[in-house]
Amino acid sequence: MHVLVVEDDAVLADGLARALAGHGMAVDVVRHGDQADTLLQRADAADVVVLDIGLPGIDGFEVVRRLRLRGGTMPVLLLTARDAIEDRVQGLELGADDYLVKPFATAELVARVRALARRNAPKPTVLALGDLTLDTTAKRARIGERVIELSVREWAVLEYLLQHGARVVSKQQIIDAILPWGDDLTLNAVEVYISRLRLKIADAGISIRTIRGFGYMLEATAPNHA
Repeated sequence: MHVLVVEDDAVLADGLARALAGHGMAVDVVRHGDQADTLLQRADAADVVVLDIGLPGIDGFEVVRRLRLRGGTMPVLLLTARDAIEDRVQGLELGADDYLVKPFATAELVARVRALARRNAPKPTVLALGDLTLDTTAKRARIGERVIELSVREWAVLEYLLQHGARVVSKQQIIDAILPWGDDLTLNAVEVYISRLRLKIADAGISIRTIRGFGYMLEATAPNHA
């Protein structure tokens, strides 16, 4: 994984670079907003950008704005000493993917960088289990040749379950994955979507299994021989 750190504090930038490199990541460091803007004009500049807001030259907000205006999709983690809600909202609305308020624990930074990289990793265009297929490009779900209708959130939950195969995922993991910025979705609501999905995929040769105290997983069901 290649990380670009944009931080004007030399001591902090060096510490971040060492921490990320210590976890097997390739790291580049720049300390000026204009340098970051120039570097980010290359599509392969980085897999994840760790970007301070308060920079010489153009600030981090402007770097993000220009990146998204050019169509850049690489995930951006903002670093800020400003704990005001307005600053965090502004960064997210401009196109940042996550933020950390200084001071922060290095372990949390590393975890967030890894999470952003996973979220941005190329995903297969077709997910399948049993007779169920999800075409993630066309946004179409089928059981065999039959198209099934799913709401936006039903689709998101089912896609997340399929992406994790036979692994157990918790209700909170589902919420965090499909609504990463804290939109209104409760644990009980997840149960409702799971219940609806069970009905809709009942004849797909798969089931959504409840692992009590842990969450849910998808599994193929054995054929029913008469």
